Amino acid sequence: MPAYMLDTDTVSFALGGRGRVAERLLEHRPSELCVSSLTLAELRYGADVRRSRRLHRLIDAFVDAIEVTGFDRNAADRFGSLGALLARRNEGHFSRVPGLKIESWL
Repeated sequence: MPAYMLDTDTVSFALGGRGRVAERLLEHRPSELCVSSLTLAELRYGADVRRSRRLHRLIDAFVDAIEVTGFDRNAADRFGSLGALLARRNEGHFSRVPGLKIESWL
């Protein structure tokens, strides 16, 4: 079961080799990491806007190695009960969510 759900900024930094995200990823088995389908959609949008086949290939390789979770109402309701950490850049976005554990990897 994944212990970390990575947000779009975190994955973007990892794919771009920026910050310490790549080091943090290597500290965990792929089975401990996941992204939501919304994050994947945002990553694809970014690659499309840039018209970057190379970025699409990087995204493919990344999501082939980890779990991509559907994110519907049921998933949103369940996320809090998993005890997973949300790895993200801007912690302020979720500061008002009770019980949500947030960790910056950047």
